Amino acid sequence: MKKKRKGGTTMAFEPVDCWIDAGLDSLLGKWKIPVLIQLRATPVLRFSDLQRALPDVTKKMLTQTLRELAADDLVQRTVYPTVPPKVEYRLTAHGQELIPTLDALHAWGIQHRAHLQASGQRGAGAE
Repeated sequence: MKKKRKGGTTMAFEPVDCWIDAGLDSLLGKWKIPVLIQLRATPVLRFSDLQRALPDVTKKMLTQTLRELAADDLVQRTVYPTVPPKVEYRLTAHGQELIPTLDALHAWGIQHRAHLQASGQRGAGAE
């Protein structure tokens, strides 16, 4: 359904109906995708394992990222009643469903970088 906005632009859909935005909201953030990729590579990780795998992330940011991923049911946090406390993180079934999408995005990213390099566009050398 097309709607007319103020200023004369036409939108092809209602913003509320855009499920792409809803999906991206769960992935936006510098560390969310790297955490998901680490949990894909090693299915069960402790907080310290993630810190070692992602050395540039601060403890506070990693904690916040893991909380947000858990709130979105992408990561499961398991606390074991031991001293000292043992906490493990793993992808939920819902998080596992995201892996093919991340793989497709990764493949597209490789193609996109090659396209930018071939055309001399900005971002061609970004790592």
